[in-house]
Amino acid sequence: MENLAKSNNYIPYKDFINVAAACPVTNVCDIDFNLKNIKECIQNSLNKDVKMIVFPELCITSYTCGDIFLNKQLLNLSLKALENLCNYLKGKDILVAVGAPLVYSDLLYNCAFIIYDGKILGIVPKSYIPNYTEFYEKRWFTEGLDVTDKYVNLYFQNNVPFGVDLLFKSGNFKFAFEICEDMWVTIPPSSYLSLKGANIIGNLSASNEIVSKAIYRKDLVKSQSARCMAAYIYASSGIFESSTDLLFSGHLLISENGTILEENQRFQRYNEIITYSIDVEKLNRDRLKNVSYRDNSKFCPFKIREIEFQFKNFNNFTFNRFIDKHPFVPGNDSERETRCKEIFNIQSSALAKRISHTGLKKAVIGISGGLDSTLALLVTVKTFDMLNIDRKNIVTITMPGFGTTDRTYNNAINLCKNLSTDLREINIVDSCLQHFKDIGHDPKIHDVTYENVQARERTQILMDIANKEGALVIGTGDLSELALGWCTYNGDHMSMYSVNCSIPKTLVRYLVRYVAENQIDKVTSDILLDILDTPVSPELLPKDKEGNITQKTEDIVGPYELHDFFLYYFVKGTAPDKILFLGCKAFKGIYDEDIIKKWLTTFIRRFFSQQFKRSAIPDGPKVGTISLSPRGDLRMPSDASCKLFLQSIELK
Repeated sequence: MENLAKSNNYIPYKDFINVAAACPVTNVCDIDFNLKNIKECIQNSLNKDVKMIVFPELCITSYTCGDIFLNKQLLNLSLKALENLCNYLKGKDILVAVGAPLVYSDLLYNCAFIIYDGKILGIVPKSYIPNYTEFYEKRWFTEGLDVTDKYVNLYFQNNVPFGVDLLFKSGNFKFAFEICEDMWVTIPPSSYLSLKGANIIGNLSASNEIVSKAIYRKDLVKSQSARCMAAYIYASSGIFESSTDLLFSGHLLISENGTILEENQRFQRYNEIITYSIDVEKLNRDRLKNVSYRDNSKFCPFKIREIEFQFKNFNNFTFNRFIDKHPFVPGNDSERETRCKEIFNIQSSALAKRISHTGLKKAVIGISGGLDSTLALLVTVKTFDMLNIDRKNIVTITMPGFGTTDRTYNNAINLCKNLSTDLREINIVDSCLQHFKDIGHDPKIHDVTYENVQARERTQILMDIANKEGALVIGTGDLSELALGWCTYNGDHMSMYSVNCSIPKTLVRYLVRYVAENQIDKVTSDILLDILDTPVSPELLPKDKEGNITQKTEDIVGPYELHDFFLYYFVKGTAPDKILFLGCKAFKGIYDEDIIKKWLTTFIRRFFSQQFKRSAIPDGPKVGTISLSPRGDLRMPSDASCKLFLQSIELK
């Protein structure tokens, strides 16, 4: 973890907040002991620059007090412990949610006490009281579902807001709380609270362990955070609760919009906290984009009371969040294999639909010996096998030109032969030289005209053969190339159906490797692995004296792993200065800040200037969360200025 308050112009603590879930060691009914351990957890959290911490349900007294909850002594000492805790928290810049019982109007409530800087900001009662199987809470507690717009006078603080209608706000950070069973019901209170702005939900829980319950509980937390488009901080009672009939495990979870960010190992025998940096700006941005969230926000059945407070100290901010440098690629092998299977199924099923609809029985693909055309060919082969169409109906055309190397040429030829396609070779050198002559271009001048003539000649060949054969031209370009506009307009930019259009380059590599390692014979696998090891290049400039590639794409436009990272965040609405900040975290030790800034500048300039190409791209299936289709995810003018975006990272 790195301690910082500011990086360049970007101020991370305006977007991120460190939260914690805690499970203190407790003794049943031993309030002084419990309070001591609660304080220790708070201090440990403060040492990690945490601003909000959630404790388990009824942790002041412990959850398993049984009929002793009705004892006046326990209830009085519980209030004294809360007063003690308030005094302890004076001057401390942390919002604390702690569980304790409360008598109100001669009824006993199971409550979350929300404390900041020595003051109880509000008290939230448990809405739903379980009274089935192993739970008998209605023997002691009253449901708080209808408690709204109430105030409580405590002997040490008067007019404390009390009810399920409370939302606690500090700047962009809006907190709400529910208790255990509230999350397990059909419509949890947090659903309504999130619709009224709560972006961080705390759950004070006491959930006992039985076989497989932890998996279900984790799924509930993940699901509720997704439905609420919020962070969800879950803290449950630990093993030192009474084990007369039940055992509790101290399950701690931090989730954000459907993703579990942090989870503890249950059954620990010491004070435990887990922490994570929540990206609240991203949550708010997701809500802004989601029309259904906006439409649903009017259906809260009660009026919210917003309680404002202000965090004070951000001089030290410990960024405690993993930033994946390859956000399009699953992190572990098993998930990656599952993802690759699904992507191939999406691509091939989409292509099969297009082939069936057109009534065509043939496909035409230009094969270069590079990654993208290889992936497109593998998808087409899978599709034809699925439709029981002979692979000889896949017309693969290799079109060597001025920059074609023996390595890529041989890989293209051997791959097509091994896959039993209808392989054809058409050398484009003579036709390009004739075209240079026709338009008056000196072939010794290796400029954009020199390059694009070759790309357009190849596309013309593919289109004309498709017409002649009654076939569909399969596009090979990928999402990363579309983002950068690294394609020739009306050249490789065009096809009749584009199967790779939402596959970023970093993922293309994994898809090809997946086939090489899992779904192909040894000889073909070796070809695929060599293609993976070949530098990415359009091979439009002449090769060197040794016959090697001279035009390496990543030397010209920058590393694709950086551009895919930029693309992922930029299309989701992240500001460039924040992308730079996140990039420096993700690629620490790989690229320095100046390099990341340089290629981020390139990305922004090209992304804006090349939109006109994306406005005219052919059909193709959306595969992941990012798509640049003008008919789908991206509505962007072709003549928008990038000036403001460059200024945000101090670049002109």
